[in-house]
Formats: sequence, structure tokens, C-alpha cells
Amino acid sequence: MTQPPPPTTPWWRDAVVYQIYPRSFADSNADGVGDLRGIIDHLDYVADLGVDAIWLSPVMVSPQADHGYDVADYRDIDPIFGTLADMDDLITACHARGLRITLDFVPNHTSEAHPWFAAALAAGPGSPERARYHFRPGRGEEGELPPNNWRSVFGGPSWTRIIEPDGSPGEWYYHLFAPEQPDLNWQHPDVLAEFTDVLRFWLARGIDGFRMDVSDALMKDPAFPDTDDGKPVINKDDASGVHDIYRAFRRVLDEFDGDRMAVIETGADPATVALFLRPDEMNLAFNFGFTRAHWNAAEIHAAITSALAANSDVGAPTTWVTDNHDTVRSVTRYGSDLRLAGEYVPGLASGDYSGGGHSDVALGTRRHRAMALLLLALPGTAYLYNGQELGLPNVDDLPESALQDPVWLRSGHTERGRDGCRIPMPWAGQAPPFAFSATADTWLPMPANWQHLTAAAQRDDPDAMLTLYRTALALRKSQPGLGDGEVHWLESAPGVLALTVGGDTPDSRLAVVLNPNVAPAPVPAAVASWAAVLASDPDVRVGGAVAEVPGDSSVWLRP
Repeated sequence: MTQPPPPTTPWWRDAVVYQIYPRSFADSNADGVGDLRGIIDHLDYVADLGVDAIWLSPVMVSPQADHGYDVADYRDIDPIFGTLADMDDLITACHARGLRITLDFVPNHTSEAHPWFAAALAAGPGSPERARYHFRPGRGEEGELPPNNWRSVFGGPSWTRIIEPDGSPGEWYYHLFAPEQPDLNWQHPDVLAEFTDVLRFWLARGIDGFRMDVSDALMKDPAFPDTDDGKPVINKDDASGVHDIYRAFRRVLDEFDGDRMAVIETGADPATVALFLRPDEMNLAFNFGFTRAHWNAAEIHAAITSALAANSDVGAPTTWVTDNHDTVRSVTRYGSDLRLAGEYVPGLASGDYSGGGHSDVALGTRRHRAMALLLLALPGTAYLYNGQELGLPNVDDLPESALQDPVWLRSGHTERGRDGCRIPMPWAGQAPPFAFSATADTWLPMPANWQHLTAAAQRDDPDAMLTLYRTALALRKSQPGLGDGEVHWLESAPGVLALTVGGDTPDSRLAVVLNPNVAPAPVPAAVASWAAVLASDPDVRVGGAVAEVPGDSSVWLRP
């Protein structure tokens, strides 16, 4: 398939990427689950939003034990989402609209239904087939105890005992997540050979890049020692060999034209993250410090400066994200009393998936609007999650009978899991399914009161969240400095975040002032004469100088 002509600067260095959770985006065949044809049907909406690329959460063949993150066949599409022909059509449709398309790539583990794991179970202890995974004899007199005390991210032990081909209780296998997701042994040469071939398969079909799931967890301590807290020992330094894996992946990406790319998911500190972004490794890494920052200027400032400094040392851009399929939606987070108390840490990187507590959605919406302007101004790549542009809140009151996340089961029904951030998209109408599907029996139930949040309801409203995102994304493309250049911090009132982004001359720079306090704050003196070009608070006058920024809001200013 043809690729878009390569730009002078690699497209991914300052792109805005829109994450689509396929199950929840649009259903074309009335089975209640989103699919590839549904995405194609709504691509004009995505293109009109003003983003540069899409990222699809997993659509490969899977038993769906973890909603696609348990892959049984890496070279085919799960029938619930469509066919390979549908994927080819989606690739073509994206490129026709100037959109790049990237896929989720899951290298840490396979599904238990993968042919390799089936062969491992059949082959027996000590076999080459088992060597592709982490099989170990158990402890205890009859091997009845797990090989160590490591705990699964999803709750419970990280080991599951199998029944051997002769019917007797046998070895144990390691899984960082659910038992249906056995971890691969990346010290086995077959694994790298297989996964580089999978990359080539999708790159040859026209895929522009990948999001590397759980990318820093590939190399476990081969001794599998007990740990005081039951957390696994993951090796991330050069001696572990994990960086050789990503250098091999990078060589595959570089075999293809069109600036193919990869972004890694890692919850490590900025300095460790930067190791994966050296010039011969991956292109981008999610900045989860930014995602986890509490609603105050000091934490947000620290998250920005630490990531910029670490990435600058290796010549890599920084990637900014507030929402994804693993985090409580930021409208709810930013309005949460737990969030304000400094106790809540969202997302996969922390292993904490729960919502809970009281959330002031109106306050969270106001703060979400303010954070959107900071997110889209910072230099580097920005990631948005479908529904973020509509201001969707988390749905924390799903009936227990509707919960599907394996976290719910594995935690002994103490953690509700991530379903609340994965509710289907509301497109139009006054009642569920809000044009997501032709059936109201959607895979997760939709709130009855989302009629004001639909894309159709917000489309022509000048004060809507969707309008704010569309306006900000259009300005990002047209205004010098946005999403590019250097960050310079400004002296500001206490508790206020103020910076300029862009080039060396005033006309190439834009100021961002974020006031996370309750009371209004004066615009910093250095930019007091600059004109507001966009504000998160609809009451702020755009087009002239502004004296102060209201509480829990932000503004863009230009000379």
C-alpha cells in the first residue's frame, strides 16, 4: 500500500494521536461491540477533529480474556472486529484523509490460546516448546507451592499450575497479568525472531507505527527470587538485554519508508524511560508522570521539567497524555476528593485501577478544559483518548453484573477495574445507545443521561468541550510555537503555572498560563500585554489582553 509522502521532520515528533478503543468506538453490525467498519464510518469525525494519527487498541485474534491484550494470532483480525480486508480498508481510508494509523503491539505475553502455549502444554517439562515461556517446578514436597511469591498486577499470584499430558499436577507458568496471559521468555531466540516478523507483517500492510504494551517488563530476573512486597523483579538496564530487543525492533521500523514509529508504555522514572529513547531504540514513550500529577502547579511543573530534561539528554521528544483505556477519565479524576487529597494515583503504571470516592463532575470538567490547553501546547507528541474531546466522565456506578475487567475477578471483587473509562462513545440522540449501535444491548451499558455529551449535541455549541478541542487543535496546526520549540518558564503568582513555548523570537512564541487555584490570578507581567487567543473559560475575552486568569482555568496568549 502507498504511504503518505515523508515530511521534512518525522511526523511523530509533534503529532496529536487519537486513541480508539475499538470495542467502544462505533458498532456497524448491531452486535453491541464496536468494530473496524464502525471506525471507517466515523473517520471523517476524527479527521475533522484535527488530529494527525490514530492508535487502535488490540484488534488481533484473541479470546478476549483481557479485551484483546491476550493475543492468540498476531497476524489476523479477531472476527468480533472484522477481517484483514476490513483492516486494509481502514488503512487506506486513514491515509486518504491524511491520517496515520498505529496498532497496539503486545510483546510481553501471549494468550493461553496461542499455538505456542498449546504446544508448550503438550510437550512436557524441559521441552524447547516450554522454553519460550517461564515454566518452573513448584516448591513444597510435591511441587504444590508457586515457585516464588510474586503477585499479579491484576491481583492474586503470578503463577498457575498446569496439568501435565499424563494427567498429573505439573509445573507452574508465570503471568504478570491474568492466567490467560502467559509471559514470554525473551531470552529465547524464537521470541525475537517471531515478533520482528510480526512487525514486518503489519508494516508491509501500511501500518505507520505501534504502541508497545508493557514494554519495560519483558526481562524478569531469571532467578525469580522472592521479594519483600511480592512485586516482580523487572530488569531494565543494558545488561538485561531488554534494550537489544528494542534496537532490533527499531531496525525493523527503519527498513520501511514513511517514518514508521513506536511509542512505549512504561511506568519507570524519567531517566529510565529515556534509556528506551536513545537514537537507536524507540521513538517515543508515554510520560505517565504528567498523567499522575495532582492538580497543583508544583506537581505539574515537576512532571514537565523532569521529562523534558531526561528526553533532551537522548534527543527524543516528550509525549504528553492525561487519559487512556487504563486510567480513570480525567473529568472524574480532576473533580475527585481523593485526587485533591493526594491519595489517588491512576493508571496501569501504578497498578491502581479503582475510581471511587466523590467527584464533582462540573469542577472536573472545568479542570479538564484547562489541562487540555496545557497538553496541546507543550512541545512534543500529544495523545488523546476517544471521548476525552467530549468531556466524558468515568462511569463508576456500573452494576456489578456488568463488570468485565479481569481486575474485578482477580481482586476478589474489591477493585472494580477499568470498565468505567471504556463505556461506548455517545454519538447522537436522546437515549442509549446514542447511535453507537443499532442495539441498546451494548457490551457495557451506557448512562441514560449522556444526551448532552454526544458529539452531535456538542458539534455547534461554541462553549462545548468538543469545540474547545477542535479550536485548540486547529490553532496548534496554524500558530507558530504550539507543540514545538523550547519551554521557558515565567515568573508568576504563587501556585500558578506559566510558560512560553516555541522559537527564539516573540512572534514565534505562545504563552500558556494555567491557574489551578480557586481564586483568579494575574497574568504574569512578562506577557501582560499579550492577547488571548484561546481560553478554557468561555467567559474570558479572546482577542485582547486579559488582566487575570480565573481559577481552575487556562489561557493561551500571543504578542
